[in-house]
Amino acid sequence: MKRYTIKDFGKQFPDDDSCLEFIKNARWPNGILCDNCKRVTKHHKITDRKVYSCDFCGTQVSPTAGTIFHKSPTPLRHWFYAIFLMASTRCGISAKQLERELGVTYKTAWRMFSQIRKLMAEDINPLTGQVEIDDTYIGGKSHGGKCGRGANKKTIVMGMVQREGNISTKVVPNLRATTINPEIKQRVTSSSVIFTDDYHGYATLGKEGYTHYKISHANGKYTDGIVHTNNIEGFWSLAKRGIDGVHHCVDPFYLQGYMDEYAFRYNHRKDEAPMFITLLSQATDKPISQ
Repeated sequence: MKRYTIKDFGKQFPDDDSCLEFIKNARWPNGILCDNCKRVTKHHKITDRKVYSCDFCGTQVSPTAGTIFHKSPTPLRHWFYAIFLMASTRCGISAKQLERELGVTYKTAWRMFSQIRKLMAEDINPLTGQVEIDDTYIGGKSHGGKCGRGANKKTIVMGMVQREGNISTKVVPNLRATTINPEIKQRVTSSSVIFTDDYHGYATLGKEGYTHYKISHANGKYTDGIVHTNNIEGFWSLAKRGIDGVHHCVDPFYLQGYMDEYAFRYNHRKDEAPMFITLLSQATDKPISQ
């Protein structure tokens, strides 16, 4: 991946106008089609407004309409910097840090990150080939005695990762086969080879048409040749360190958004383009109303 530094950011986006120009060019790479003139025409930016006006008829268009920036009183450069921070860290960044760096309120910082996370929720192609599947518990506190799955009131997240490929995560209410099998069938092609631990909830995957190998963690075994779940467990480790160390705790209602954030960075870690530009492009390619 090409490095994109804070120096690069400052050079490319020195002010709000440069940010607006980027959005405009991303949404209309071949020029703005004027609704009134019925053709692509030259437009000029109106001073102190986030709109462009047709040079011929005066019809105005707003590049931010329908995006996360729409009608936001927060400067565009603040938005771009928040996107830069989220794309530049492996473990995430807290709204409190953004509050301190930008001088905005915590409510504004939290809302900005919440909107940016929506951009990071991707519909990736179904996983194929060798796919590792595992689950983990995030947040909450253990409640004494019993260990293992079902021993606490934490939020359950299941993950599926294609070796040398993408990852998909899903917050689920439980780990019954009737819950997790439909999620797997939706996200993993039937011709795939699946690797899991020996949890009984995965026992019926062979009957679903998958080639299924299990590694017995209960017996202290974690690798047997190609049979392991090391990749997905590595992802869990990174996500948990980020949530525990940066965010400290996450409400179960918002946890899927945080998992989408970590999955986005994982899936784009080897992109040729800087991850910041990829994420910034999402803000124009995938408009989201506020």
